[in-house]
Amino acid sequence: MANLDAGLKDFFLGLVGPSFYNAGVVDRDLTAYVAGMLTEFADGEQVYRVRDAQGRALKDVGEMLLESDPVYGPAPSFDREREVRKHIGDYTLFFTGMFPESVNHHRLRKHRLESFVDFVKAGKESYHIVAQFDMYEYANDAALYERLSRAFERCVFGLNGVRQELDLLQHPIVRRDETKQVM
Repeated sequence: MANLDAGLKDFFLGLVGPSFYNAGVVDRDLTAYVAGMLTEFADGEQVYRVRDAQGRALKDVGEMLLESDPVYGPAPSFDREREVRKHIGDYTLFFTGMFPESVNHHRLRKHRLESFVDFVKAGKESYHIVAQFDMYEYANDAALYERLSRAFERCVFGLNGVRQELDLLQHPIVRRDETKQVM
């Protein structure tokens, strides 16, 4: 499984690197982080890994924001706040970058808290909050999350490029050319 994940991460690095460069993101750590996030989210269960106290997967950013609140919400600790906020940043970056049409689809569902949530704002804010955890075991990652917060929109644009590349790789003409090269 580790070899498969390493190969998949290398595949995503090959897509994310040039796409992020074109988007003005010239930061190897951010590129590696996003390639790792894509590798992790290739397992669909990881996209919805945040669960409430009843064990129900949270698929709504508004519910995730409530879940992350250690003062007025159910988060039992600041560690839980950090965990959920990190996921919100990843989740919103993933969907706004790879599936922007799904963001509008979710907003059309009036019964969801997500209808009121700005994905970009929630993602930037969540990464910024994660960056504030800059002590002890989290100290080494704080600067990375602050850079993710500041470059959020450019990362979204870069992920849009990754999606275009993936769409192109699935196009029948490209696949036919690759088959000819193998022979």
